[in-house]
Amino acid sequence: MNNLKLWYSCPASGWTQGLPIGNGRIGGVVISAPGREVYSLTEVTYWSGQAEPGHGRSNKKEDLERMRERFFAGDYRGGDRLAKEHLQPPKHNFGTNLSLCDIVLDFEEDGMGGEAAFRRELDLLEAVARSSGTLNGFGMARETFATHADDLMVSHIQTGNPKGMSFTLQVEGRTGEIACSSEEENTLVFSGKAVEDMHSDGTCGVSCRGLVHVAIRSGSVSAAAGVIRVENAEEAWIYTAVNTDYRQEDEAWKDKCFRQLEQALEKGGEQLKERHLADYRPLYERVKLDLGRSEHSALPTDERLRRFKAGLTDDPQLYTLFFQYGRYLMIAGSRSDSPLPLHLQGIWNDGEANRMAWSCDYHLDMNTQMNYYPTEIANLGESHEPLMRYIRDLAEAGRSAARQYYDADGWVAHVFSNAWGFSSPGWETSWGLNVTGGLWIATHMMEHYDYGLDNAFLAEEAYPVLKEAAAFFMDYMTVHPEHGWLVTGPSNSPENSFYPGAPEDGAQQLSMGSTMDQVLVNDLLAFCLRTARRLDVDKELQRLWESALSQLPPLQIGKRGQLQEWLEDFGEAQPEHRHLAHLFALYPGSQITPHHTPELGAAARVTLNNRMERIDLEDVEFTAALFGLFFARLHDGNHAEYHISHLIGELCFDNLLTYSKSGIAGAETNIFVIDGNFGGTAAIAELLLQSHEGEVHLLPALPEGWMEGSVQGLRAKGNLEVAMDWKNGALVHAVIKAYSSGTVKVYSGSNIVTLNVEPGGVYGLDGQPRTPVSRESGS
Repeated sequence: MNNLKLWYSCPASGWTQGLPIGNGRIGGVVISAPGREVYSLTEVTYWSGQAEPGHGRSNKKEDLERMRERFFAGDYRGGDRLAKEHLQPPKHNFGTNLSLCDIVLDFEEDGMGGEAAFRRELDLLEAVARSSGTLNGFGMARETFATHADDLMVSHIQTGNPKGMSFTLQVEGRTGEIACSSEEENTLVFSGKAVEDMHSDGTCGVSCRGLVHVAIRSGSVSAAAGVIRVENAEEAWIYTAVNTDYRQEDEAWKDKCFRQLEQALEKGGEQLKERHLADYRPLYERVKLDLGRSEHSALPTDERLRRFKAGLTDDPQLYTLFFQYGRYLMIAGSRSDSPLPLHLQGIWNDGEANRMAWSCDYHLDMNTQMNYYPTEIANLGESHEPLMRYIRDLAEAGRSAARQYYDADGWVAHVFSNAWGFSSPGWETSWGLNVTGGLWIATHMMEHYDYGLDNAFLAEEAYPVLKEAAAFFMDYMTVHPEHGWLVTGPSNSPENSFYPGAPEDGAQQLSMGSTMDQVLVNDLLAFCLRTARRLDVDKELQRLWESALSQLPPLQIGKRGQLQEWLEDFGEAQPEHRHLAHLFALYPGSQITPHHTPELGAAARVTLNNRMERIDLEDVEFTAALFGLFFARLHDGNHAEYHISHLIGELCFDNLLTYSKSGIAGAETNIFVIDGNFGGTAAIAELLLQSHEGEVHLLPALPEGWMEGSVQGLRAKGNLEVAMDWKNGALVHAVIKAYSSGTVKVYSGSNIVTLNVEPGGVYGLDGQPRTPVSRESGS
């Protein structure tokens, strides 16, 4: 039985109950009801705004020194005033991703059919959205999928009515400018321009052109005035294609949808589905997870969510479903050839974030990073590739920002970016001066290498980008006059604030050497030094990086036992804050681990407890996921599971997409933000498997509710793949498959075994892995 389905026994009332499909470029949310079906269409490059040069004032190092003098002297208000003068650009045509249009099907009803059962589902095993029920007293079945293999969306509708079915189809614009016309008797052609006046001036944006084509069996089809009418058809196939002029050099893109349709019609719907499955399923089936069985798995998904919300979490298969849903969304949203990476809402977009001060963009102080947290461990490394390309482009664009704002070498980017590689600070220093935003996203290059050990990627892509990031920070950092440490600044700890003195004197955001900055710079320089030695290059830089590493500030424990968020032990102005950026050292970084740095691990736990104890904690999707991830890294599975269950039960719409609660960070309603889906997926994986350089931890944080289970296909750093089964909360057997040579320490509870692995080697371990139980030859 396929339990890996989201399913519902009632119609979808709107977007937050619709079911998402995607092919890495085109996204759709299928909103099904008996007499109506809506495909909410999006495309990842459909952006308002345009590429623009930086608009800030051109600074010299002397300008930075004047700011730093104020911060070092404790005059944070004065330093902030200078930062606003020099490092706060005006807002121009940044833009946002926009939703494209709705394709609306209205079915003719005779009013005599009566009420009947209706079911809709998203089949994760096949990446197909389906609905079934009765219309006019006869059965009707629909299914829709977005095929990456043929780059379009396909819908199939059948009825058991001997008279067939009748419906109308039309295209309704959601945002920007959309125009639609009839083309022959069975095709609509639509075109549009992504324009809006919240995040740009209302005149600039990407253009699109697409089509919707209906092919039927029996009956008739006609088109007029932008509406297709189908009469008495037994079966209908609907093909939707769309393309944009994003980074296109000529007009050929305008006719691409016609070529895609022609090729699709040559294959036919059944062959398109076969090709879709052959493309999708090998990726999805790499990982199998079993966390146990429960009778509650037979309930509709929305009822299971309500049980979690009520604290009834005895449904281990819902954790499995959420985990595999995250993997599904990754495959649907980010493929190796996707033109852009996942944005705030993946490749989907309900328009809610765009109608207010939020932007559906690339936030570089958590959201975009969390989108890609599960890619490597969940065995979807190819999905990381669009982000790798984006980072390369961002680094190129960030060279001008480094020169203009800081008179520095290398490249820099800040709190957010867009489709054209925006790299300037945000237009308010309190949240916009995150000087390590670009470095934070660039750490994904380190992760991508550490998991796959692709030496060509390391030498040709990762190292050149990271070396130039190191060039910026080596130029940008300055010596702390009291401690002699190399520190960044001015910068913030995203998007938090502190009291430099008495609370009545007011809160500040900018300082020197925030913990987040120093952790990231430490990881950067250590990775560059390691890589340069491996490649035997840049001997002089090796010496400089080694010296700089010895001068970076240590991680510090504050007077309340917490991990300090800033260089000084400031009072927290927002102890309920949703961001925990300084805990990057715990996850995804490895500077804090409970077995190597127990005191820092304890301090991280105090930080988490301090946040958790706040009744006014900003309860958002990424914070819940972070709690799960952090407690997993502290080997505390029960606390981690609690926060994952909270994420699923409290911060998911009925369609299991995560959201940020109304009232937080200016949100006017509950806002769909997809990072919670990916962060929660990563947290579930981290409960079962963790890896650091040269180390693999099996079942490091197994919750008490997952006492029996199995997993296959998770990935570990060092180009390893792991399968395990466990019983009564203890490892029974594990198999580690190696794709590269190396030495790895394998931890299972208090037991440790060291493996010297070879490509193709398969190493079996039992529940007490002091030595390998077996070594089998790999294929």
